[in-house]
Amino acid sequence: MSISDYSADGPPTSEMAAIILREDLDSDLPADRFLDRELSWLAFNKRVLELSEDPGLPLLDRTKFLAIFASNLDEFFMVRVAGLKRRIATGIAVRAASGLTPKEVLENIWERAYALQRQQADFFLNMIRPALSDEGIEVLRWDELTPAEKTDMDLFFDSKIFPVLTPLAVDPSHPFPYISGLSLNLAVVVRNPTTGNKLFARVKVPPLLPRFLEVAPQRYVPLEDVIAAHLDELFPGMEICEHHAFRVTRNEDVEVEEDDAENLLKALERELVRRRFGPPVRLEVEEDIDPYVLELLVSELDINELEVFRLPGPLDLTGLWTIISIDRDDLKQRKFVPKTSRALSDVESASAPDILSIMRERDVLLHHPYDSFSTSVQLFLEQAAHDPHVLAIKQTLYRTSGDSPIVDALIQAAEEGKQVLAIVEIKARFDEQNNIDWARKLEQAGVHVVYGLVGLKTHSKLSMVVRNDGDQLRRYCHIGTGNYHPKTARLYEDFGLLTCNPEVGEDVSNLFNVLSGYSMNTDYNRLMVAPHSVRAGLIARVEREIEHHMEGRPAGIRFKCNSLVDEPIIDALYRASMAGVPIEIWVRGICALRPGVPGLSDTVRVISILGRFLEHSRVYSFANGGNPSVWVGSADLMHRNLDRRVETLVSIADPEQIAEIEGILDLGFAPNTAAWDLQTDGSWTRRLFDADGTRLTDIQELLIAIKSKRPSALSSSSEVDPIKDRA
Repeated sequence: MSISDYSADGPPTSEMAAIILREDLDSDLPADRFLDRELSWLAFNKRVLELSEDPGLPLLDRTKFLAIFASNLDEFFMVRVAGLKRRIATGIAVRAASGLTPKEVLENIWERAYALQRQQADFFLNMIRPALSDEGIEVLRWDELTPAEKTDMDLFFDSKIFPVLTPLAVDPSHPFPYISGLSLNLAVVVRNPTTGNKLFARVKVPPLLPRFLEVAPQRYVPLEDVIAAHLDELFPGMEICEHHAFRVTRNEDVEVEEDDAENLLKALERELVRRRFGPPVRLEVEEDIDPYVLELLVSELDINELEVFRLPGPLDLTGLWTIISIDRDDLKQRKFVPKTSRALSDVESASAPDILSIMRERDVLLHHPYDSFSTSVQLFLEQAAHDPHVLAIKQTLYRTSGDSPIVDALIQAAEEGKQVLAIVEIKARFDEQNNIDWARKLEQAGVHVVYGLVGLKTHSKLSMVVRNDGDQLRRYCHIGTGNYHPKTARLYEDFGLLTCNPEVGEDVSNLFNVLSGYSMNTDYNRLMVAPHSVRAGLIARVEREIEHHMEGRPAGIRFKCNSLVDEPIIDALYRASMAGVPIEIWVRGICALRPGVPGLSDTVRVISILGRFLEHSRVYSFANGGNPSVWVGSADLMHRNLDRRVETLVSIADPEQIAEIEGILDLGFAPNTAAWDLQTDGSWTRRLFDADGTRLTDIQELLIAIKSKRPSALSSSSEVDPIKDRA
């Protein structure tokens, strides 16, 4: 099936795709060979939570992982749980590949997610909050403020908070108000002193004010506490009986059916408005909430009691970012400032490297954030925009920042008369409105904006510059694993390839023609492209490793990805393991493969590494009989990536670059690298100390040290032996 096959009727739904895939699975393999993807995701977020519990990390970084855990879980409920509930309600949900029914999956999610959120709340109250206090950072409740601080907050409330509050009564003449998703609210019970009747009201905590208010230097109080202490001003003449904080999570996934690009834009804008009114999927309440108030909330929100999470306050620990952002470098990991890649600058120089000139001499492998994004990919596009010999620039944009220099470069190029094409994926989840805004800005500047193919998300990370080099027109390409987002490029670990190799240039040019025109090309030289060839290409290479192993040649498979869910690929890996091929999987998030099952996956090892940077790169490496084959790109091993997205993998040709990538994989899989190991039952065991109690090496900190010494490649550095010097 090719990309163009989807243009008429759209891609299969996730449920249809799951059924189709399962029909192709190996029936000779055990039926219980797949772990559940949703429960595997919860296990991933548990690993994030475990980072907050690591005393070896600086305190504010531990606090940061509490906030990340909270925001991760919010999105999981808004998208995954909401989608599961929707499929159950419409009757189209099918038994998961793990063998669990949809109802069983949902019940497991409620139980495990609540246990994790309770663990997070207890850890904040009992460990992080006291530890912050020991360092002079106080997270207080209203009753813990000094009289002077309360007086200051009285004034702040009157001038900054009271004017924006809107108390909403609930009675026969006032229906229960709409509660927006992720908003923090106070459920207030008041008594009329004349009639003695108790009445209910809701007060929304303003989301545009700081979640934690600084009452004195490094002393903070939750905003809802300040509001609760002044409820008598909102309800004058009434007796305040009680108040309880609560928070609702709603279905905020977006489903859009479209006929063409213009309809897609309008349909998506309409859907973004409807998103705010999705049905509730979780209700968080303070654990001491009055049963009557809770019953009212459950009834009015029409929510299952199993979706009610009773927690100690304060609720919504995503608000901890206010605390995390304070200027206390002594409580944070040392700052890391990326340097220009050695491949782009052999000597230190105050002048910027001439990217296109260097690309004419050699391919450049980039490893972000250790290699600076701003002096490589960003500079590549900025120089191309100003180069009078550049005729055209073509670019995919999946996510980018609000003040993107990438977008500015494309606009500059268009204003200078160059042909500029931007494939803008406006359906990138939770970045839809941002991408719509930038798409319109690009169009106004004269950029040709295309919204990709109907029914498919364009997730590929591609740039192509066409330049008149005098003797020929040459294509300069960048293919990456990460988004063209300068801010996340400092936080996400990703690979990128800068090349003007003719074969790659032809491939990228052909793919852009598919994305912008009516081309039906599916043949490529150095690329694998989903949904046409990534799954089939990877499975073919897995099967080739079986042949190499059976014939006595070097064989081995090593994958690094965000998620491994696709059942046909997992089955191919099982078959390779049964044949004796050694397999190592480095996954950040979800893994549905069971390692270590006797007779099925004895040779498979799965690890996960989390840290200050988000491990985001996708690498697929094959020993290939002694001639290593290494691919990098945008594609994860999930149904959506392989069937419903345009994804790109490129083969690495330079032996030194192959060795560099292999060297990084060596580091990740080394026994003295700190990591989590996946067990057969789906649980993860953290490996943090060796047998002598010595803390294992943090690979990200090691790579910072290695890259700071600017070796040309891990495998050939004379300055640092990445294995021997790891202690």
